[in-house]
Amino acid sequence: MEVFFSKVDKIKPLYDVTYKVMLFICKLFLVADILITSFCVAGRYISFIPDPSWSEEVVLTLMAYMAVLSAALAIRRGAHIRMTALDSYLPSKVIKGLDIFNDVCVLALAIIMIVVGWNYAVTIGGKGSYISMPNVSRFWMYFPVPVAGVAMFIFELESLYNHIKSILVKGDNK
Repeated sequence: MEVFFSKVDKIKPLYDVTYKVMLFICKLFLVADILITSFCVAGRYISFIPDPSWSEEVVLTLMAYMAVLSAALAIRRGAHIRMTALDSYLPSKVIKGLDIFNDVCVLALAIIMIVVGWNYAVTIGGKGSYISMPNVSRFWMYFPVPVAGVAMFIFELESLYNHIKSILVKGDNK
């Protein structure tokens, strides 16, 4: 059994790269959000700077990407809000079982986000366009949901693997 886990552990760098790419995308979108918002605010108060009509929709779309992608990143770090008030009263095996149950539920949510989010992006998003940018499809407004679903799925697989490994491999306290 330990041989299996040692071989699977070799794909951890893939999880690390995925995490770093998602984090980099979030950082880029945050910088873009700040720059666009600053430009927009400056355009309202400084007469020679134009106030672009598209800024609000772009900022809101970037915020949607950052919100769902950062939620996926929190899965990897174990940073989501969780109920731990009863953990000190429950046996460790029950807590590990609840952690695995939680992982399975979040995996199901990730699959729903991928399927339904993609469906919405293609159908609803594909039929409309941004009001201030008629050449840009609303697909991009719905697209963060399936993207975050994929990231959640990847990170939740790692979490589930780590929980199962902690039960089956002696001396692994993750």
